[in-house]
Amino acid sequence: MRESFRNEPFTDFTRSDNIADFQAALMSVESQLGRTYGLKIGPDWLDTSVKANSLNPSHIAQTVGIVAQADTELAHQAMLAAAAAFEKWKRVLPAARARVLYKAAAILRRRRHEFSAWLVYEAGKNWAEADADTAEAIDFMEFYGREMERLSEQQPLVPLYGEHNELIYLPLGVGVIIPPWNFPLAIMAGMTMASVVAGNTVVLKPASAAPVVAAKFMELLEEAGLPDGVVNYLPGAGSQIGDFLVEHPMTRFIGFTGSKEVGLRIHEKAAARQQDGKWLRRVIAEMGGKNTIIVDEDADLDAAAEAIASSAFGYSGQKCSACSKAVIHTSVYEDVVERVVERVKSLKMGKAMEQSSAMGPVIDERAYRNILDYIEKGRTEGGLIHGGGKGDSSGYFIEPTIFKDVAPSACIAQEEIFGPVLAFIRADNFDAALDIANNTEYGLTGAVISRNRNRLEQARAEFHVGNLYFNRKCTGALVGAHPFGGFNMSGTDSKAGGRDYLLLFLQPKVVSERF
Repeated sequence: MRESFRNEPFTDFTRSDNIADFQAALMSVESQLGRTYGLKIGPDWLDTSVKANSLNPSHIAQTVGIVAQADTELAHQAMLAAAAAFEKWKRVLPAARARVLYKAAAILRRRRHEFSAWLVYEAGKNWAEADADTAEAIDFMEFYGREMERLSEQQPLVPLYGEHNELIYLPLGVGVIIPPWNFPLAIMAGMTMASVVAGNTVVLKPASAAPVVAAKFMELLEEAGLPDGVVNYLPGAGSQIGDFLVEHPMTRFIGFTGSKEVGLRIHEKAAARQQDGKWLRRVIAEMGGKNTIIVDEDADLDAAAEAIASSAFGYSGQKCSACSKAVIHTSVYEDVVERVVERVKSLKMGKAMEQSSAMGPVIDERAYRNILDYIEKGRTEGGLIHGGGKGDSSGYFIEPTIFKDVAPSACIAQEEIFGPVLAFIRADNFDAALDIANNTEYGLTGAVISRNRNRLEQARAEFHVGNLYFNRKCTGALVGAHPFGGFNMSGTDSKAGGRDYLLLFLQPKVVSERF
């Protein structure tokens, strides 16, 4: 019997042997930069005349990989390959499908530093963030494998005299997986392999800013023995193939993580009935957030400052769960602001490849310019008390930026910036703090730092987010422990890493036999 699920431990980078091993992995990956990667459709790796360069955001003169780009004709071929593979894959026993995930997880565990090094170069993650991304990918595969085995067992039903009743779970069909660039291994692997272990086949359109990591994962799946056509790798511009894949008549479901704007477009396109369509396309979407940490008047202020700083500026604020609003009780407001600024001053911004870097670059030029525009807007909406400038011009570096005395209705307090920008807002009391936190179209994560049990219970009932944390940061959800997904414009609250997640990729069937 397989042992119970346990989260993959993070690497201890205070140990000299781990430091040496990771440096060796970085050197190995650096020697492979600039290679060309094709598409994979069915058994074939294919080249195209149109290609795109994936750049190192820490050093934009460095090309991580040159990646073939699909058009709609190739997208159609990928859908056909997935549909053909589905006819066999759906008949593979769930336990056998799960074993493929366990094998892939074992390979990834052995090659952990190698994949983390690719994340450093392509996604601009520092050592710890890259290691956590890889660990989460392992967790997803181990967890979903066990979940599929659990769902394949006899499901409990109310006994009925004279009948035998059975509930079984069937796969849906062909899905389109559109993962984000900010967790280009963990979320990509999680959405893909949840689909696969449920018996579906997929077309994987990797994030345009991080396609090489996905290509390396495809190579790993080959090594793990996944049959050809179960996962088809289709990099390409969303503007070229995105709508085509969503609206394709063979598309049964879409798994998406990304911006609100793209998520809404997918939701709208998927809802339209196809000609002679036999099903409603499912959309499993996570679309970001505008996340708040509330600090109450009796809070541990050092703990509050640490939670805010780490939640706001980990991975340069590029997590959908990142804290971008800190709502502070007026009696401790100035104290908390000062403590956060002091902590942020100690953060070393630098290239992700350097072990000492606490904060690296933002992902690409588009994000870089967008975040700088928000900072300029913020100068008119609050008092700039830290940062606000650019870093090393060889990469997409932006200083950790803090504004104070921001109005709850301000642009930087309402819109998702997805960068290292934090707005401090003053609240006269706890009720007002909750009102400010809930004053958003999103509802992904939030946190409350307080010693007052009554106020924690009030927040438990009234703070409207999918993942609410007390007396800790609002980032860092762990598979199994913190099923992840949000309300409102944060998506479909799909709770990735939870016990109900695989049900989104399955359809239940009840068979009743009268004796």
